[in-house]
Amino acid sequence: MSKKLVVKAINDFSPYPEMYKVIDFLNKNLKEKQIILGLTKDKEKNKMTITIYEV
Repeated sequence: MSKKLVVKAINDFSPYPEMYKVIDFLNKNLKEKQIILGLTKDKEKNKMTITIYEV
C-alpha cells in the first residue's frame, strides 16, 4: 500500500541559486516528521516554488 502525499503549503519566490541545498537539508532532517519539501523552477516566470507535503 502506498502512502498519499498531502499538500500543506505552496509559496512562490524569486530565484535563489542555492535553494536546493536548503530543501535537501530540510528534507533530510524532517523525514522522520513525515514532512517532504519540493522545489520547482519556472524559467518563463522567473520564479521558484516550494511545496510542503505531509505523508
